[in-house]
Order: sequence, then structure tokens, then C-alpha cells
Amino acid sequence: MNNDARTLTVSEVMDERPLGRFQIMTMLLCGLVIVFDGFAAQSIGVLAPSMSKGLGIPLASFGPILSAALLGLMIASLVMGPIADRWGRRWAIILSVLTFGIFMILTARATSFNELLAFRFLTGLGLGGAIPNAVALACEYSPKRLVATVVGSVVAGMPIGQVVAARVSAVLLPTQWGWQSVFYFGGILPLAIAVILMIWLPESVRFLTVRGGDKKKIARIMGRISPELANVSIGPETAQNRERKGLSVIHLFTEGRTAGTILLWVPFFMNLLVLYFIVTWLPSLLRAAATPPEVATVFGVGSIIGSFTQGPLMNRIGVYASLLAEFGLCIALAASLALVATSFPLVMAVTFVLGLSVTGAQSGLNALSASFYPTSIRSTGVGWALGIGRIGSVVGPILGGFMLKMGWTPQQIVLSITIPASCAGLAIILSNRLRGSVSAYRAEPDASHA
Repeated sequence: MNNDARTLTVSEVMDERPLGRFQIMTMLLCGLVIVFDGFAAQSIGVLAPSMSKGLGIPLASFGPILSAALLGLMIASLVMGPIADRWGRRWAIILSVLTFGIFMILTARATSFNELLAFRFLTGLGLGGAIPNAVALACEYSPKRLVATVVGSVVAGMPIGQVVAARVSAVLLPTQWGWQSVFYFGGILPLAIAVILMIWLPESVRFLTVRGGDKKKIARIMGRISPELANVSIGPETAQNRERKGLSVIHLFTEGRTAGTILLWVPFFMNLLVLYFIVTWLPSLLRAAATPPEVATVFGVGSIIGSFTQGPLMNRIGVYASLLAEFGLCIALAASLALVATSFPLVMAVTFVLGLSVTGAQSGLNALSASFYPTSIRSTGVGWALGIGRIGSVVGPILGGFMLKMGWTPQQIVLSITIPASCAGLAIILSNRLRGSVSAYRAEPDASHA
């Protein structure tokens, strides 16, 4: 490639080169942010019984506390995406990490129900600002051929963080510092990570190009990607990646994207409903059916593997086929857990594959949301998709409790998982059949045009 022969775009440079060390470091930092995001989100559920005993708050009263972070996460996902599309991803991520780090520490010092409720809500605001922007930034340093794999690997930080939260809690809870030590651990480390991010995390060079940023800053970043790129003439991106005026949320519904956006949100909502329903209720439901509690660990392991393998799967068989197969598999597995699986080995195997398919599908949807929208509205697109999905994550656990109060059997409740999974699959089929509208499911993830 003769760098002096023509003016190149950032997308052309990245797509024509192998993944470099600087890009990998940026993606690892984004993944690390999401690991602590997963830790912060999961820790309260693990620690609730000990906190109830230590603070004298009845465990039955912890429902609002458990939901507070999800509410904050949903709000921040909707708000921080447009802010990052206006001002940049880097500081949005750093401020979000500082926010959930500080309020994790303050949670350790809480002494009342109201303090816990407020601190968990504010922790959620930090969590919700970090995820969409970390996904967007990782996507924007990836060649288009690797977008699904990169986003899937970065998002794998969430189940990894959840597993780490369970292990750290098991080690620290029996100590003299008790549950507070877990929150201190989960707060101090993100503050240290925020310092590292201030030093090493770059702004998205695609974002800078689209926003008409400082050419010297763009040249420095290109030089960090590879020294010979420092003097490359970087031109404006494609028309698809041009800067868009006005509220970025409005542009999710322009240029033929209205149906595509809505039919992307439907699987987000349904799949996060299923995911949080399973995480919240499946272990208890299966224990009621005399199944050992190891199913939660098995589901978590399947989730991690599903996140890492989703990208290669989508690249191999296609976006549409892989997601449709995963939702079909979710329907079949939920039905088998409810109606067929009775032996311990079979329940464990089905639960493992269920974690693989449900979390794999979520990883694929995250990659699609990052690649479906152009650079100028990418954080908004990812943030709003996750924000709508988070409504499902709140609804799922509530529905489980409602069905229990209505006297449904564990088998009937598990079987109900097939309904939202079917709705997600139908939305994908409908989106693929629409004519005259842009669909996220028709093409492979493409960072250069996305």
C-alpha cells in the first residue's frame, strides 16, 4: 500500500491492515471496563443476604435495591450515548468508571435502606454510561471483518465480571471485613483503572475524523496504530459516516432505519428479559424441582463461551442464520428443561447450552447495534438499544415473581421463556423480509459503513 499515492480514510487504513498492538490494547481496556461493570452489577445479588443480616434490613425489602442499579443503568444508556456522540467516547467512559467506582465505595459505607437505594441507583448510572461507549470505541478500532468477534470478546467481560464477583465474595465474605470488603474491592480497582484510562485510552479516531477533529491529534493516533501512518493523509469518511446535525436520537429513525431500529430493539428487549429472568429465577426454580444449585455456575460458563464464540459463528454462517438458530435453540432448551430434562447430567447440559445460546445471541445483538449505525450516531444507537433492552431486564425478574404469586409451577414458569424468545425470532424474520427499509440482519457487521 503506497501511503503517499492517495488520501485514505481511517476505515480504509484499518480494513486493509492486520490488527495492531495499539488497537488490541484499546480493546482490552474496553473489555476491562466491562469486567468491572459485570462485577458491580452482580455483587449486590451475591451479598444481599449478608447485607440484610448486617444492616437489619429484611431480605424481602431488597427488591427495590436490586432493581435500582438496573434503573440507573437504563437511564444512563439512553442519555450517555447522545452525549458521547457529541463530545466523544473517551471521557464518557472515564467519567462512567469513576462514577460507579465512587458509589461502589459509598455502598460499602451505607447504613440504611435509603442510602443503599440511592447509592445503587447512582452506581447504575455509571454502569449504563460505560457499556455502550466501551462497545462503540472497541468497534471503531476494529477492522470490519473482525467487528463481531471484537465486540463479542469485549462484551464477554460482563459474565466474566459476574463470575469474578461470585469468587471474590466467597473469599472476602468470611473475613472480618465482611460484605463491605467486596464493595471496597469493586470500587477501588475501577478508580485505579480510571487513572490508567486517562493515560492510555485514546479517543475514537473515526469519531475525530467524522467530527472534523484536530488533524495533528488524528495523525498522532494513526502513528500509534503504526509509525508509518503518522504522515498519511487522512480524508473524510464515506457519505454514510458523515456528521449529522441535530439530536442524534432522531437519526436512529432517518435514512430508512425506522423499521430496522424498532426490529432491532425487539430482540434486545426480549433477550435481556430472558437473560435476567434466567439469572434471577432459574436456580431457585430448579432447586424447587430438587436440582442442585450448580446450574448457576454452568450457565455462567456457557455465557462466557457464548460471548467469545459468537463473532466467529456470525462470520461463518451469517448474522441472520446464527441469531435465528440461537433463539430457536433457546425455545427448544426451555421446553426441554420444563418438560423433559429430569436427570442431573441432562439438566446441567441443557443449562450450559442455554447460557451459550442466550448470551451468545446478546453478544451478537450488541455487535449488530454497533455496526448497524454510522460513527456519528453509534454510541446513541448502542445506548438506546441497550436502554430499551434494560427495560426487559427489569420486567423479567418482576414477571417471575408475579407468576410465582399466581401459583404457577416451576415447569410452567420455565416454559414461559419460550414466549419472549419466539417474539425475538419473529422480529428477526420480519426485519429480514421487509423491503425498502434498512435491516441489521441482512448483512455482515461492517464497521466502515456502520
